[in-house]
Amino acid sequence: MIRKLFKFIFLLLAFPWVYALLLHVINPPITITQITSIVEGYGLNRDYLASDEMPEDAYWALVGAEDQKFAIHNGFDLDGIKKAYEVNKQGKKLRGGSTISQQVAKNVFLWQGRTWIRKGLEAYCTLVIETVLPKKRILALYLNISEMGKGTFGLGAAAEYYFKKPATQLSRNEIARIIAALPSPKKYRINPPSDYISKRATWIERQIRNLKGDPALSKIIKESP
Repeated sequence: MIRKLFKFIFLLLAFPWVYALLLHVINPPITITQITSIVEGYGLNRDYLASDEMPEDAYWALVGAEDQKFAIHNGFDLDGIKKAYEVNKQGKKLRGGSTISQQVAKNVFLWQGRTWIRKGLEAYCTLVIETVLPKKRILALYLNISEMGKGTFGLGAAAEYYFKKPATQLSRNEIARIIAALPSPKKYRINPPSDYISKRATWIERQIRNLKGDPALSKIIKESP
């Protein structure tokens, strides 16, 4: 019994490493969040983009909106986590301190939710992908698998759903509007944009312009995934 338990634990811990190695060359066949979308009746509208189909501005917009320390952290933004804890402790609007890497770990390996068990598994899987995958590949995975509308996953599907065009033809503002709705895309109106989305998209475009002077980020975004 003990041997079987240890074997199970070993396999459980080894699986993310093997899967992460495969993610160098494949996209996830399906995720728990995507399965949940199907079960809830939203369906699954998905269109994975190859590296040369992903607009460069999408990488900049994602980092600008979600994780401006992405180039310098190892998967965890300790300052962000501390600030989120302080805000939440004061009883104000719940705020997350998750990095892009943590969100990819959650979306690829796990399920949505805020339990301590899931957060612990998320931390382990974040360590795995930060060890195994290049930074740009982590960004590309996020942009391919994240929910960006009701039953709509990834920038490719979102471009067609909201703007009736391929992602390669999106303007910077259109990209910023899609990214602005994260991480609650079901809540906001992207096209035509709500006041919140319009203002946040303008802010994201400003972050893109500011971040393009960052040599560490430039090196990541301009390298091959």
